Amino acid sequence: MIYLDNNATTQVAPEVLEAMQPYLSKFFGNPSSAHTLGREMKQAVERAREEVAELLGAADASEIVFTSCGSESDNWAIRGVLAAEPSKRHVITTQVEHEAVRNLCRLLENDGYEVTWLGVSETGELNLEELRSALRPDTALVSTMLANNETGVLFPIEEIGQIVRQRSQALFHVDGVQAVGKIAIDLKRSDVDLFALSGHKLHAPQGVGALYVRNKISLAPFIIGGAQEQRRRAGTLAVPNIVGLGAACRLAQYDNCHDIIEKLRNKLEDGILEQIPNARVNGTRDRAKRLPNTSNISFDYVEGQNILAHLDEAGICVSTGSACHSTTHESSATLRAMNVPYTTAQGSIRFSLGRYNTDADVETTLRLLPEIIEKLAAMSPYIP
Repeated sequence: MIYLDNNATTQVAPEVLEAMQPYLSKFFGNPSSAHTLGREMKQAVERAREEVAELLGAADASEIVFTSCGSESDNWAIRGVLAAEPSKRHVITTQVEHEAVRNLCRLLENDGYEVTWLGVSETGELNLEELRSALRPDTALVSTMLANNETGVLFPIEEIGQIVRQRSQALFHVDGVQAVGKIAIDLKRSDVDLFALSGHKLHAPQGVGALYVRNKISLAPFIIGGAQEQRRRAGTLAVPNIVGLGAACRLAQYDNCHDIIEKLRNKLEDGILEQIPNARVNGTRDRAKRLPNTSNISFDYVEGQNILAHLDEAGICVSTGSACHSTTHESSATLRAMNVPYTTAQGSIRFSLGRYNTDADVETTLRLLPEIIEKLAAMSPYIP
């Protein structure tokens, strides 16, 4: 199998599994317990917290709160800010956010909040002047992603944070789920107030995430119960998964393989564009403004679901976009916001590489894909 869907989820790294193993067997205590076994579990959680904080460039490990996933972190950040500022009823976000943010903001509109939806250019980039114009005295929160999960396009969160800080009293939340472990992040030197991540995007297990909450920012608990996480998130901590997240953050920091991944991605992208005449990249062609592992490529007049099925039959795993809307046949909200024509957007495939991909994976894909596209194009009813 050739796995080119690392933006959907990643394989748990052997180093991460090894770190987790003792906490799935002999270390089984509750980290809230006062006895020796409980204290050992608590120490493991705090080590992981430090490892996450170090990768994010947080000023202090206490700014990291463990959650179940990126979606929980995003929801808690947004709802927590609004609960703390009940008189402010305005939120700014973008049209290309992950469903965890986009669908929540739609729900907020139904609840009487006003949401300003910032657009993007045809290359998937934000217009910062639009953000400046949108900020108001009653803006409670600006919420943007760092890296788009479908196209890999990066948003300039340093500049966005400066604009938010200089022109408003709003807080700034960043969905960093797709970026953590792939690019350098230094939150203590930014104006980011809240930052979400998810373990399974960087070779930790599914079911664990974190929310960075800048010191002096207070969020009401999203989950009510006990006093875990300094009374910020109730529920018995999933220590094996938290240890795994810490190990994955340590691996990402000290065994950075993204130069290699980027070279493989570039080889794949260049090969597709050279060999397949009806292929086009969705998102900026400036690779410095995209994640180093991601290529979203459309094939005109060919259905992406059919491409995916043929590649799957050949043992190659890809995606037609976000795994969270893979069961629909609509064009993705991201590609619609970029004004990608319907017949092009319907033929989009996301290739997302990871640390376990090889040159042979790329060569095999480049050998098989042109034949698949040629076959499907010959059968297409959309060709004029």
